[in-house]
Formats: sequence, C-alpha cells, structure tokens
Amino acid sequence: MSITLTMPRLSDTMEQGTIIKWNVQEGDEVASGAVVADIETDKATMEMQAYDDGVVAKILVGEGTQVPVGTAIALIAEDGEDPADIDAAPSAAAEAAQVDPTPETPEPSTPAAEAPTAPTPARSAPPASGPGRPRVSPVARRLAEEHGIDLGSLAGSGPGGRIIKRDVLAQVNAEPMAGTVETAVPVPLAAPTAVQEVPALESAAIEVSGMRQTIARRLVESKQTIPHYQVKMRFSMDALIDLRASLNEKLAAEEVKLSVNDFLVRACALAMAEHPMFNASWAGDRILAHRRVNVGVAVSLSEERGGGLVVATIRDANLKSLRMISAETRSLASKARDKGLTTEEMSDATFTISNLGMFGVDDFTAIINPPNSAILACGAAIEQPVVRDHQLAVGWEMAANLSLDHRVIDGAMAARYLATLKSMIEEPMRLLA
Repeated sequence: MSITLTMPRLSDTMEQGTIIKWNVQEGDEVASGAVVADIETDKATMEMQAYDDGVVAKILVGEGTQVPVGTAIALIAEDGEDPADIDAAPSAAAEAAQVDPTPETPEPSTPAAEAPTAPTPARSAPPASGPGRPRVSPVARRLAEEHGIDLGSLAGSGPGGRIIKRDVLAQVNAEPMAGTVETAVPVPLAAPTAVQEVPALESAAIEVSGMRQTIARRLVESKQTIPHYQVKMRFSMDALIDLRASLNEKLAAEEVKLSVNDFLVRACALAMAEHPMFNASWAGDRILAHRRVNVGVAVSLSEERGGGLVVATIRDANLKSLRMISAETRSLASKARDKGLTTEEMSDATFTISNLGMFGVDDFTAIINPPNSAILACGAAIEQPVVRDHQLAVGWEMAANLSLDHRVIDGAMAARYLATLKSMIEEPMRLLA
C-alpha cells in the first residue's frame, strides 16, 4: 500500500504551508530521513523529510502552492509496488487551497468627465485547465472569463509559471477598449478646450508569503489585545564600548567578536532574574511566572526570503557567558537567514530584544511579541555631546524603549527594571561575572 505524504505541522501556529521547492521528482528513490521538499511555514522556510523508504510515485501539489496542514502532497510507493499503478488525484482540499495570493483590489472609479464607452462585444470564455493547459489561479480564471481573455496567450508570473490575477489584468489594460464614443464637452469660451485625460491609478501587486500573513495577524492581535505603553531611558555606553573593544582585541586570535547586542542580551537576562515580572506572561485570570530566563533576539530576513522577522531564542541566557551568547546568537541568525529555524529554536522566549542600531536607527518603539510581557527596542550607540561630572564632553549614548503589557508590569516596576539594566550596562564588568 502506498504511503501518503501530507503537509506537516512544522510550528505550533502553522495552519497552512507553501511548497517552495521539491527536491525529488516522480520516479526518484527516497530513503527515510531524506529531505524531499522545502516548506514555507508561518514563521520560516523549513525542510520536510521522508519517514519511509520508497519511490516517489505521484507529486500531488506543485511548487508555489499553499495548502492546509494535513493535505496530501505526494505518494510514495513501497517496496514491491509499481509506482505506475498508483493512481491518485489531488485532494479536494488541495484544489480548494490553490488560491491566488494576490489580494483583491477595488476597481478604480470612473472620473465624472470621462466619456462613456459602448458595450464591448462578448468574447468566448477561456478553456478550462487540463493536460497541456497552463496552471491558473481561481481568481485569474474568473477575471479571464469576465474579460474574454485567452489564457493560452498569457505567460504566468506566479510560482512555477502559474497565471495569476496580475497577468490577466495586464492583458486587460493592454487591450484597446472597443467602441469608445467621444462626446463634446460644452465650455463657456468661444474656442474649444481639450479635455485632459486623467490616467487611472497604477499599482503593482506584491504576493504575501505565509510568514508575512502570520506576522501581520500576530502583530494586529498584539496591539488589539495587549494594553501597550512605553518607558524610555538613555544609557551611557562609554565603558561598554571600551570594554568590548578590549575584549575583542584579546579574543581576535580565537575568531571571537562580541557585539553590543551580546552585552544587551546578558544584561537583560540578569535584570530579568532580579525582576521576575519581566519573565512572566498574562494568562487571563492569573500571571505565569516562568522559571527559565529565555531571551528572544529578533532576526531580520532578506527580501529574497520574503522579508519579515523571526525571533531566535537564547535559552537560560542568565546562566550563559558573553562568549556563549555571542556564539549562539550568530549561529541562530545565520541559520535563520540561510535555512530557517526549527520550531524549538523559535519557541519559549520570555522576553524579546529588537535592535536596529546596526542600521543607524537611533530611537524607535517595538510591538510586544506574545506571550511576552515586554520587548526592548534598542537604537544605535551614538557619539554626541553629553554632560559627564557636570562637564560638557563627547560620549557614547544609546536610547532604549521598553514596550510593556500593563496587565503584568506597571510603570514603577518598569522604572526599577530599567534602572537595574542601566547600572549593568554602564558598569559592564558586572556582565563578565
């Protein structure tokens, strides 16, 4: 009996997945543990493995197609089975899930001064997809039928050459409107005046990945359900920058390079251990105080990978040295950008740091990452005029903004936490203990 591969649930919040790439073809032999496909989840692009030996008999869902978790996506013939004898069509769920990722946009309204047009003669409806026919999204097929566009004349720009909404709209806009009737526009002047045509608004539709959809949903949920407020403080970075430079010089032979963010992760974790409510979550009728201090570090993804952010988790950060935090952060960030993080590597963060200092941003606020109760937004350390010991001098300073869940942390608690954090950052030798 053949083995059915289904869309796996690769994260706790995953509801749908997109097959970015098949690493096998029909007829290929696969062994248990072999990576057969790259799947884009709501959080990252991850590898899908086969759990049995066999031969790929049927690929039911093509590249670029998004389907719900549990949908059959391929069939594997077991030992003794003839792959050619396995007959299966894509499930109804898979067919229904092949939707056009391009969002619907309203038709532009007709300007009052625009001349009416005569009806366009009806054209034959485009043929349905079948063997040898192009792959077409349901929205694109409906538009083609409405405008009488021959799908066979279009080149698809969607995943795997699929014809999507924008391909049909481009053809509709390229065709001249039949039977256009111009009408005179009365003017009070003796000489006729030409009517200036106003071009319609032109837009380029950008397909939204499953990860971007999840980011949008979670951030809206965060802002709508968590009573956010912010508390800001500035830190003197002179001592930390000097210490970092000294340590990196001594560790250069070991190819260790500590970042400002490594110091921030360590300082935040130690301060969380002193202020347990910053390591807690709101749970409706109670507050959950977590025993382990896990700091999430926001990692930006390249536009080639769909953009967005993922949060890599540094577990037990209060128990780890700067070198350990540095090595783990670099490893997770590199993996997030190259292959994608596992669910384990992105789960259980109890506090998050979002640092845009490396991009030259000096000040910003961030949205809380549920179920956390706080997120620290850090800008760049900037060399600027400062007052030190009642004297005007030049020094390094950094702005830090805490976004907080007021159900768990009140203003006085936030001020005490920032005071602890400030003392650790401005006396960074404490972070080496």
